[in-house]
Amino acid sequence: MGNATKYISHQPDSQGYVNYSEHEHALWQQLYQRQIANLPGKACEAYLQGIDALNMSVDKIPQLPDLDKVLTEATGWKTAAVPALISFGKFFELLANKQFPVATFIRTKEEFDYLQEPDVFHEVFGHCPLLTNPAFANFSHMYGQLGLAASKEDRVFLARLYWFTVEFGLMQAKDGPLNIYGGGILSSPGETLYALSDAPERKPFDLLDVLRTPYRIDIMQPIYYVIEHIDYLNEIAQMDIMTHVQKARALGLFAPMFQPKVKAS
Repeated sequence: MGNATKYISHQPDSQGYVNYSEHEHALWQQLYQRQIANLPGKACEAYLQGIDALNMSVDKIPQLPDLDKVLTEATGWKTAAVPALISFGKFFELLANKQFPVATFIRTKEEFDYLQEPDVFHEVFGHCPLLTNPAFANFSHMYGQLGLAASKEDRVFLARLYWFTVEFGLMQAKDGPLNIYGGGILSSPGETLYALSDAPERKPFDLLDVLRTPYRIDIMQPIYYVIEHIDYLNEIAQMDIMTHVQKARALGLFAPMFQPKVKAS
């Protein structure tokens, strides 16, 4: 979420389809081919199953109505074409109605490796495959409902829950390999390799700790939280999350594990 963007989303036609340019399709192809090669042995099985189920085109940006046919049948979800940036309120409203927001623009070549606002590659490649998974879909629905009813102050803490699960979550079964389920990692070649390296700290998921952990959107994450399996998201959905939010607000945030962002003069 934010207030300024240099990107403008395409307006879908009456059937929900977007007329992307050949240049935009070429960017998708480059992004897709570069990242899909990174994921075997790194992405969680539920994500890889979702990639297979969606059967996305390698050389053309997927059309949302085509994705919706698969998502609706699998979990009752569908996508929603949105402007480049939307408000927290709109974001929560869409999730509460089982609609996943997708900005219908693709990044420029200049921001190929990283951009701060989610584009169609991040949303479709990073997140949509897991929306075919019932536990992930249920968690996302619950999160939208909570956020829609929450105060502005509480939403700031809820944002950390989303960040350390849906965006930057890892999983590791006992004695099993470390895998990725967070879409922010799965759509980033650099973070895919970094998240599984020895560089960051990794801790078992603890709801109160997650709600108290600061983050920055423009750096590699210094810490990740790890769940044991994708179905654990159902267990999180059944926790008394808002009570934990109040505890987190009372206790305050942990000291940041990163330097503050330097504002441009």
